[in-house]
Amino acid sequence: MSVLSKRFSLLFYLKKRNNYSSGDVPIYMRITVNEIRAEVATKRSCDPDKWNAAAGRAKGLKEEVRSLNAYLDLLQAKVYAAQHDLIEKGIDVSSELIKNKLAGIEEQPHLLIDVIKDHNKNIKSLIGKGYAKGTWTKYETTLKHIEAFLKKKYRVKNININQIRYSFITDFEFYLRSERNIDINTNGKYIKNLKKILNECVANEWLDKNPFANFKVKHVDPEIPHLSQHELELIEAKEFKNERLSLVKDLFIFSCYTGFAYIDASKLTNENLHIGIDGGKWLMKNRQKTDIPSHVPLLPKALAIIDKYKDHPKACSKGLLLPMLSNQKVNSYLKEIGDQCSINKEITFHVARHTFATTVTLNNGVPIETVSKMLGHKKLQTTQIYAKVLDVKIGADMEKLQLKLVSNAAQKINSSNVNN
Repeated sequence: MSVLSKRFSLLFYLKKRNNYSSGDVPIYMRITVNEIRAEVATKRSCDPDKWNAAAGRAKGLKEEVRSLNAYLDLLQAKVYAAQHDLIEKGIDVSSELIKNKLAGIEEQPHLLIDVIKDHNKNIKSLIGKGYAKGTWTKYETTLKHIEAFLKKKYRVKNININQIRYSFITDFEFYLRSERNIDINTNGKYIKNLKKILNECVANEWLDKNPFANFKVKHVDPEIPHLSQHELELIEAKEFKNERLSLVKDLFIFSCYTGFAYIDASKLTNENLHIGIDGGKWLMKNRQKTDIPSHVPLLPKALAIIDKYKDHPKACSKGLLLPMLSNQKVNSYLKEIGDQCSINKEITFHVARHTFATTVTLNNGVPIETVSKMLGHKKLQTTQIYAKVLDVKIGADMEKLQLKLVSNAAQKINSSNVNN
């Protein structure tokens, strides 16, 4: 429930003892929030005959009456100020909290924005020690979206985590898709980030119940842009007089035969070159994105590109295997390369990684578990997305099966004829 939609009431009343007969009676203040009451002694009293129950004040114009009513007015103002302060801080308002606040006892709430900021601060301190910078950046983006959502939906800067309900999550998801125009899968990543943080709150016993208990993060398998064997061969065969285009073509082909993403390919050094278990040259590097090891045996075409640029001034000056350009420039030149090769699809450097996973490896019978290891995926499920797009591989496998079935049938016929 929103902090702005609490049912609130305040009442001053006289509290008579069971054996009351006459004289002044203590004045109490009753604070009610959503039908839950908290009583506060005002430390003042009044004769019942001089008390206006409807107004919650003493009757009369004498100085002592005006003084008492002014005191009650001051208490009332403090109650409303306490309520307003709790709302401003995003705290789940309750009658007990207001009572405690008036008494100078304040429970330190766990506010969502503060919890996320502390979480992100910890992630930032662990960059390079199990977390990549990109992970911290994504959590920071999640924080910005939640801050904007709170302002838009609830008109507050913060909110107590105990106020978060299932509806909060569904509303946040809808906000990201409708107001921020974020696609389902990216949307799901922000939702998962929030889920992880709230899971930690449950583990810390700050939350009794996780609002994500009945929530399922939506996901659709993305389109995986990759080059077909024919398109890959078109680029490989194309000669470019422009030195920059020729370089970008080689960098792209290198990734097509190693599967390295731009950020990883741009940081390869001689220290990443190793002699593998098969006696050949391998590239071994932890992925920047996940810090998962990626060990890739070098195919001849990738090795040839490394040899081609081993003496390149830009690579040598920085101690790199390849003279990489900026990602923006590489993608700009790849668009031109695609146009010159008459390839009617958007080509970016990341398409090379997808091409390695599909056309170069899976399509040629490399087991999906092996491909997953080389790509540095945390889960095999991530690699299986590539397998779903391989209709060519499915056709080829079924053709092999058909030939095998025909062959088996023929053998049975021949065996039957021999026996007869």
